[in-house]
Amino acid sequence: MGQLVRVPANETQRLLAVRSLNAIHSGPTPELATLAELARGVFETPYAAINIIDEDWQRIAGQAGLKIAECSRDMSICTRVVFDDELLVLPDLTEEPELKTAPFVLDDPYFRFYAGAPVRLENGLPVGAFCILDQRPRQFSLNEEQSLRRFAQIASALLRLQKTNLLMGIAENGLRAAAMTDPLTRFFNRSALEAVVDGALSTAVATGSNFGVLYLDMDGFKSINDRFGHNVGDEVLCEASVRIRSVLRADDIVVRMGGDEFAIFVPDSPDKNALVSLSERLLAAFRAPFAVDGVSIFARLSIGAALAPHDGATRIPLLKNVDSALYQAKAAGRDRVAVFNALDA
Repeated sequence: MGQLVRVPANETQRLLAVRSLNAIHSGPTPELATLAELARGVFETPYAAINIIDEDWQRIAGQAGLKIAECSRDMSICTRVVFDDELLVLPDLTEEPELKTAPFVLDDPYFRFYAGAPVRLENGLPVGAFCILDQRPRQFSLNEEQSLRRFAQIASALLRLQKTNLLMGIAENGLRAAAMTDPLTRFFNRSALEAVVDGALSTAVATGSNFGVLYLDMDGFKSINDRFGHNVGDEVLCEASVRIRSVLRADDIVVRMGGDEFAIFVPDSPDKNALVSLSERLLAAFRAPFAVDGVSIFARLSIGAALAPHDGATRIPLLKNVDSALYQAKAAGRDRVAVFNALDA
């Protein structure tokens, strides 16, 4: 029924409003489906729905009664409601020249009556329609028209609330992520140990998987701060974070434990040999000097390694043991990795 409507001048802004809704991505919502069920009872009709008109498609945000599949917007009568931005009542679809041969009129579900009212967001742009359909022709009274408009207003409010909740959820997630992020290196900070690491570790232990941890300490970093100042020290840390990222997988979790110390948690590590191999790549990455303001600065690594659940099934004993391994690496001359061994502890 593309010939029934023309694209309005504000279609770009309207589509932006449509895409701000979570409803068109997550499917029908319980609240809107309940509202459609209520309308179906009030109007004594076999079908009621809240439809969202996207660029090419009619999306169902909520429906009740007959189960109708989503369709092209060119096939949707709701498209006309949206583009005309006004209530539309069609008492008998078989008397509408552009609709009397439509599949949904000639074939199952054999619709004969349609009424729809615009559903709008806070900017007033219509994003969809609250519609009812019947399998028999019928007249629609002024009171019924007013009731349908009110249902559309409630649906609009629910969509606006859904959008607000979505945005608040995004903001909350952003704030939570910011609270767990070290602003200098963009790695996690220590607050992520409980929020992120504990869950990943417990899942690994419960499923019988290994979970590796490396504890990194930059050798001589204190002297860099003392000699060149904290600004240079910060630049070295930023470059150190780049070098660490260049070696790790996307699933590895890095936490800046404080100062020049980092913990790297390695899910699904095959064994301690894999941790040693990863450590060797990190050591190699830090053997090149850091160039800051034309000055070459060396800050190599000492690394301790441990593997859960063998070296600890929870975070506190695991970190205690990997710290012990780090101490062994430092005692053995630095610029190396030491693997935790309970016999040496």
